[in-house]
Amino acid sequence: MRKALFRPVVALIALTVLVTTAGCGTSTSPPSPVRFGGGPKTGAALHTTPHGKRSLVQWPTKPITFQEESRVGGAGGNTPIGVTTLHGPKSGFTGKVWVWAPPEYYEKRNADKGFPVMEALPGAYGYPVNYWIGSDLKLEENLARWSKNGTSLPFIVVMPVLNPNDKQYYDGSDIPGQPKIGTWLSQDVPDLVRQNFRTLKTRDAWAIMGSSSGGFAALKNVLQNPDTFKVAIPNGPDIVPDSPLWNGHAKEERDNNPEELARRLTARGGPDVYLAFQDGSKEYTVLPKVRNFIARYGRGPVHTRLQIVPGGTHSAATYVQGMGEGTMRWVSAHMQGPTS
Repeated sequence: MRKALFRPVVALIALTVLVTTAGCGTSTSPPSPVRFGGGPKTGAALHTTPHGKRSLVQWPTKPITFQEESRVGGAGGNTPIGVTTLHGPKSGFTGKVWVWAPPEYYEKRNADKGFPVMEALPGAYGYPVNYWIGSDLKLEENLARWSKNGTSLPFIVVMPVLNPNDKQYYDGSDIPGQPKIGTWLSQDVPDLVRQNFRTLKTRDAWAIMGSSSGGFAALKNVLQNPDTFKVAIPNGPDIVPDSPLWNGHAKEERDNNPEELARRLTARGGPDVYLAFQDGSKEYTVLPKVRNFIARYGRGPVHTRLQIVPGGTHSAATYVQGMGEGTMRWVSAHMQGPTS
């Protein structure tokens, strides 16, 4: 249901993203190069750690040059969204990845600090663009605003494509015989961020958020990879895998089922994960499934919260609204903020 609901709007969203991120439409200048990295020797005088304190900062290891896709206005302070094509060394998959750093990342007072990261996954096929880069949804601008008013941590945001094409769903997983999208999302994309940004050496600083099909991928990946991600924000997700590509691979499908993953995590006693579900009050098909998952598996190390947006529908705009109405405050309370 999550996937079908997003199909009517995905083409429009993709077109909107392409138009709104292409500039003013009259400029013929090439995209500007953007570098977010720089090792600890850059501005070395600022990169100090108090005596006796062990630094949590993960300094960039292999910074590359991104191409500027667009700029984030308003509270975003004209900060750039960059894009690159990543050849995933662990998954073998090649796809586009967009990245953004909050205004605080550039401030001199934070030059020795690492920042938390949010991996943001779109709904529908999530290909060839990730709609969270669109100026219509204002994800980055809102995150910057919430950070300024103290209701959210300032997150680095990374936005990969979700699927290899717009023909099949891969459930954010390594389906036998198919591109290893699970490895792409849980290893290659986080590694790209670590190589290019000041991050933190703790799972407490990593969240994964997604809507619809991306919401399922976020839920599954935090339960499957709790050593990488501490928090998930599953927006209007299905609860079980449903790609037809699982046919003939029942064991692997079970190994990528959030219900089974939650049961296993609870049985072994953790580590603790935090699932910030979001749904619109009008999501009549999805909402009961989410409530049932919370009732059955929201115990022990699986901590859950449900943000219901009044009048909300199965849409990215609904989920951005919910993030501002309580989700980001709860998420941030369970995560590590910028620190040296």
